[in-house]
Amino acid sequence: MWDDPTNAQKILRERENLKSALNRVTAVTQDLEDIVTLVELAEAENDTDTELEAEKELDLLCSRALKLQLESLLSGEADSNNAFIEINAGAGGTEAQDWAEMLARMYTRWADSKGYKLEILDENPGEEAGVKSITIKVNGFRAYGWLKTESGVHRLVRISPYDSNARRHTSFASVWVYPEIDENINIQIEEKDLRIDTYRASGAGGQHVNKTESAIRITHLPTNIAVQCQSDRSQHRNRAQAYAMLRARLYELELREREAKASANASSKTDIGWGHQIRSYVLQPYQMVKDNRTGTEKGNAQGVLDGDIDAFLEASLAQRIGE
Repeated sequence: MWDDPTNAQKILRERENLKSALNRVTAVTQDLEDIVTLVELAEAENDTDTELEAEKELDLLCSRALKLQLESLLSGEADSNNAFIEINAGAGGTEAQDWAEMLARMYTRWADSKGYKLEILDENPGEEAGVKSITIKVNGFRAYGWLKTESGVHRLVRISPYDSNARRHTSFASVWVYPEIDENINIQIEEKDLRIDTYRASGAGGQHVNKTESAIRITHLPTNIAVQCQSDRSQHRNRAQAYAMLRARLYELELREREAKASANASSKTDIGWGHQIRSYVLQPYQMVKDNRTGTEKGNAQGVLDGDIDAFLEASLAQRIGE
């Protein structure tokens, strides 16, 4: 521990995560005992109001227990790792680019509510509004485990704020989630298989424009996977981060090849349009968000766009685990 501070920090974080998980299970067990005692007292006193109160508490406890059960099943090789979220706007110009930015905000709000830390690694702004593409790193325990089923095409239906005739528009954006991998997972990359390009980082202008070619794009030629990073002014650090992202993408590709379900999801990324969406967000003429894989629906579309996506994550994970 003393000789390797970096590894020591990793072990201590793992210890805290396990301690937190055990404490949550212990709390559920204790609360169940308390509710049972309350019910026994209510029955002995013939206290109907207290019995009803205990039933409500039991319903809430069941929800907590189900979530803990789901968490306990996030035991994949990379489920406990940090995650990368890559969002790309589909065809449709400003409309689709604005939708891509809305999705980035949704995941940012969700991550904030979980106490996860975020880092924008690459952002390609739209000409008028929104983003053409954005890559976000989510740092936190089980970030990938929770987000891994979000990969696919997301569809938005709304009255366009960019249409002077106030017509209804349908927009698409693709989301791709892959895990950060550590030194324990061996991914072999041959230098001859890489094409490395440098370019000037994009930005809003002014004093923050990068005057040097510090942004990095790495393309893995055999798979045609490309990653890019421009979050740092240092080309060296951007290169290291892009390389880590490439290793993560190649690992995720290997996972998809091993899992039939994930492979099916991968095919949905090839075409950002009709027939490939995993979830629809309807804001007009009514409000409804529906997951096409699980049938899960929520009427509070704005709440979902503000980051309330737990119901969708839990349903898709439960379905995937069940399969």
